Amino acid sequence: MPQVMFYDRPEPLNKERHRGLKLDAKRAEPGFAAKTNSVPLSGQEFHLAAKEFPIIFLEVGDGAVLAAALLGVRTDENLYVDRDGRWSSTYVPAFVRRYPFILAENPAQPDQWTVCLDAAFPGFNTETGDPLFGEDGEPTQLMGNTIRFLQEYQEGFRRTSQFIERLKKLGLLTTMTAQVETATGQKFALQGLLTVDEKKLLALEESQAMELFRSGEMGWIYAHLISLSNINRLASLLATRNQA
Repeated sequence: MPQVMFYDRPEPLNKERHRGLKLDAKRAEPGFAAKTNSVPLSGQEFHLAAKEFPIIFLEVGDGAVLAAALLGVRTDENLYVDRDGRWSSTYVPAFVRRYPFILAENPAQPDQWTVCLDAAFPGFNTETGDPLFGEDGEPTQLMGNTIRFLQEYQEGFRRTSQFIERLKKLGLLTTMTAQVETATGQKFALQGLLTVDEKKLLALEESQAMELFRSGEMGWIYAHLISLSNINRLASLLATRNQA
C-alpha cells in the first residue's frame, strides 16, 4: 500500500497478526496533523466545517480536484492545532478522525477495499487500551464502528468526487488568489485555490440549478462560499501564534 498523509507504515488489518493488538489513544501523540495546511473534505462535512475553516478546491494533478479545509497559510503549519498537539476547532475533519485506520483499494479488484492501520501509530500496543479483536478472533465493537465509519467516509468521498465533476462540467470553478495580512503587517498570498464563481452559478439554466438544489449540492456550494470569510480567521490565528 502506498504511503498517504499521516500514515508512516500502513499495513492490512489481519486478525491473526493483530489479534492481541490494542488501541490506547492516551498513549498517542495528538499532533500528527500539526504540519499540514489542508486536508480533504467531503461535501457532507461542509456545513459543519464552514463554521471554522475556509473550504476550497485544489487541483492535485491529472485534472483531479479535491475539496479541502484550509488550515494554514504556510505549507508546514496547521493553525488549528496548538503547541501541545490539541485541535482548537470544535469540528475535526473526518480525514483526520479516521486515523490510524484507512481503507485501501485492491488494485486487482477495484470494487473491493481493505481495512489498514498505521503500524507506526504509538497508541497501538498489547497491554493497555481497547482490543481490536475478541478472544474468538472476530472484530470488537471498536473495530465494527471503525469499519462503518471508514465505509461512510469512502462513500462520502465518492459522492463528493461526483459533485466536483458536476462543478467542472458546469464551468463553475474559478481560480482565486487569497491575500492574508496579519495585524502586525505580515502578508501571504495563497495561490492556486479554486472556488465556485457565484456569478456563473446564478447564470445557470433553471434545470441545472434545480438539479443542484434537489441533490443537496446547492447547500454545499453556499456553505463553501460562506466559509471563505474564514480566510480572515487564518490571519487572526497566525497573529495569535506569533505573539505566543
